[in-house]
Amino acid sequence: MLQKRLDEAVGRLEQAKVLDGPAGAVQAVGRPLVSGRVGEVLRGEPIGHPLHPALVAVPMGAWMSASLIDLTGGDAAAARRLVGLGVLAALPAAAAGAADWLRTSGEERRVGFVHAGLNDVALGLYAASWRSRAGGRRAKGTALALAGSGLLLASGWLGGHLAYRRGVGVAASAT
Repeated sequence: MLQKRLDEAVGRLEQAKVLDGPAGAVQAVGRPLVSGRVGEVLRGEPIGHPLHPALVAVPMGAWMSASLIDLTGGDAAAARRLVGLGVLAALPAAAAGAADWLRTSGEERRVGFVHAGLNDVALGLYAASWRSRAGGRRAKGTALALAGSGLLLASGWLGGHLAYRRGVGVAASAT
């Protein structure tokens, strides 16, 4: 039942042509930035493996570890450092994901656009969490991080849909 509802929700996203204008505008700006060798590296072509899935493990792991520390009453400084690490590590992960997304169109482009938007908002929440923690407001930082993790779950599901159901980032020669 849940899977059916999730599939219906992503199906609506795939058909949301209202996303075509903004997604197309972002692609028009982004494509020149990741052309040539830069794009090849960001897509993981020199190593024969998509880079984005490997890079997202670092920010996600850091952020989930920080939340575990927060929820168990552990070391506030360690949690703050982990949130900061996640924020910094999210930047190359986002660049690699963007390089993959810039090659999409249609339904994949629409879902990827929402996936990226959710990630951007989550990153903003984690950056605000780090700032709150640095200012001595751990409870606020924890709340912001937990909100970010909720968005990451939704975004990660969309990313999984793109990779496993749609084959975005999968080399045709590998199948």
